[in-house]
Amino acid sequence: MTNIEVLRAFYARYITAKGACRDPSVQAAFALVERENYLGPGPWNVYTLAGYISTDTSDPAVLYQDILIGLKTDRGINNGEPSLHARCLDAAAISRGETITHIGSGTGYYTALLAHLTGEAGHVAAYEIDPGLSAHATSNLAHLEHVRVLEESGTHAVLPRSDLIYVSAGATHPLNSWLEALNDGGRLIFPLTPNRGLGGMLLVTRVAANSYAAKFISPAQFIECIGARDDATGESLVSAFKSNTTAAVKSLRLKTPADQSAWFVGADWWLSTSEPA
Repeated sequence: MTNIEVLRAFYARYITAKGACRDPSVQAAFALVERENYLGPGPWNVYTLAGYISTDTSDPAVLYQDILIGLKTDRGINNGEPSLHARCLDAAAISRGETITHIGSGTGYYTALLAHLTGEAGHVAAYEIDPGLSAHATSNLAHLEHVRVLEESGTHAVLPRSDLIYVSAGATHPLNSWLEALNDGGRLIFPLTPNRGLGGMLLVTRVAANSYAAKFISPAQFIECIGARDDATGESLVSAFKSNTTAAVKSLRLKTPADQSAWFVGADWWLSTSEPA
């Protein structure tokens, strides 16, 4: 193995251990997909709470840490934290040959990981609304014949029927179009995020026609998902997340009156601490 392959293999072991991953295929995917091929030339800008700092080097070895790399630093758009995505990919329980929709693909790194996990028998549709990022993703992913990149909003497009919808931008609510596109047994993973502070990665599983299991996977903070934000809901979510009771959530309910099991009540949807109906 070359030095960079050794570093990538350790990075894969580290972030999947940090993400408490159980599926060995997730570690294998991170060990094989070359992050440097999706981030443009270095030096790169690394996000910190104090602002961005430069790597001051174009050596790709620097990328194999659990760090966020700026894609558009003026807008706070980053290639997200690897250990968080490792945890989410593990929770997604992707099988070979599945159809996946990725909303907010950026320049394609996590799209490539999704494509590796579903394999060439699967299909991945990657939506990216930003023209520049979409162009980079199209180029970066051109070698993967089972991936197509669409310069469209994943909140307004008619989505393909999917086994997994993987959203990489913060929403204040699950969109009906996302839920309706899920096959039976299909999963939706998206950051449910308030107007301020941390939200959480929510895994929603369609267990029957109008029945959805739901659970939070991890705390999360993402750039806003254009077309999936409601200011009043985002404000209400602030206090919900401050309660530190996300572990109690077990199901998503739609267009039914909320009962005493409600953890959070939105418009025509609510999260319940009871099992799916």
